[in-house]
Amino acid sequence: MDIPQADIEQHSCVYDGRSGGERGRVEPSGRVVRRGKRDGEPVRRAERTAEVSDVQRYGSGGPFEEFVGYSRVVRAGDFVFVSGCTSVVDGEVVHAGEPAAQTRQAIENVRSALARVGGTLADVVRTRMFVTDIGRWEEYGLVHGEAFGEIRPAATMVEVSALIDPRMLVEIEADAYLGGRL
Repeated sequence: MDIPQADIEQHSCVYDGRSGGERGRVEPSGRVVRRGKRDGEPVRRAERTAEVSDVQRYGSGGPFEEFVGYSRVVRAGDFVFVSGCTSVVDGEVVHAGEPAAQTRQAIENVRSALARVGGTLADVVRTRMFVTDIGRWEEYGLVHGEAFGEIRPAATMVEVSALIDPRMLVEIEADAYLGGRL
């Protein structure tokens, strides 16, 4: 964890975050010195606060991303989070009234988002499907199975009262794990 000079000048203690107890001090140089068994030895980076040092955020150019303040896909280390994807192409809802076709397009949009950070559908470990008519669950589920049948991520399907556009029938979120790949 890099400590800004202003913080070094204002704070003299490093806390462990669990007990709230003092663990050491930050010298003006930015060097962290830990108390205890190895008193005076610098704390190695891995012993400091756990942090994600490499977070990548990408948009898809969708109309709501900037307005609402979110990214289509975020990669934090080996973990990837894809925001809800619907049946939208070039900013327009496609396949109105067709659950299977909308699910297929939403999954294609998930695939495209994963590709932005070097992932594929094979990396998906969890999906969440939000559908407007649970009575048609088989139509959504069949297409999900076509895409993820061999992958078998943890999956949830829930009915919602509506999505942001009344022509949308399904929205799919996905989480993936890239396992150390760049």
